[in-house]
Amino acid sequence: MEDKRHTGRGTSALADVRSRAAASRVSDDVLLDAARTCVLAAGVRRTTLTEIARTARVSRMTLYRRFPDVRSILAALMTREFGAVLRTASARGSGATARERLVNTATAAVRELVADPLMRTVLDLDAELVMPYVVRRLGATQRLAEQVLAAHVAAGHADGSIRRGDRATQVRAVLLVAQSFVLSLRPATADLAEADLLAELRHLLDAALRPDPAAR
Repeated sequence: MEDKRHTGRGTSALADVRSRAAASRVSDDVLLDAARTCVLAAGVRRTTLTEIARTARVSRMTLYRRFPDVRSILAALMTREFGAVLRTASARGSGATARERLVNTATAAVRELVADPLMRTVLDLDAELVMPYVVRRLGATQRLAEQVLAAHVAAGHADGSIRRGDRATQVRAVLLVAQSFVLSLRPATADLAEADLLAELRHLLDAALRPDPAAR
């Protein structure tokens, strides 16, 4: 009897070690890619860890060890996807001055996020999941956006192309304007051209950040 008990414990421990080893061999990107596939197919609320594990071709335990629940893996997915959009927009944000680069970056980011399949799916099927980041707290993606914007604002203060002011406040204001466009641009284009609205966004940001000539 004693030998059987030890054997059972040994088998359980061995299975646990194997599960941990399997989890360490699977990259986060594989799991996040599977989560993305599931969300695009069924929406956020109908996505389960079981389905993600099946899509990723890993065991549920392997997935659980990395992401304990659906919310955690979806948060990581959105941070990865939307963060990549922001970094791409920032890299493409050309301009002679820091203000121009900021305006170009923000406008490009709005355009890309509105067109992003994951963002479209979330807003179409599970828009209520976005509300906490609108009315309660800032999320990881918003914080990343502020980091990108802060670099442009600091450069604008240095080259004189952006009006002097509290950098954090200016960054937050730009974020709020851009965020409203991301969330509302699609319904707003029911009777107006998207290109015209984005052009207006450019004017809004440029005018808000341009130095006051009288202050010189």
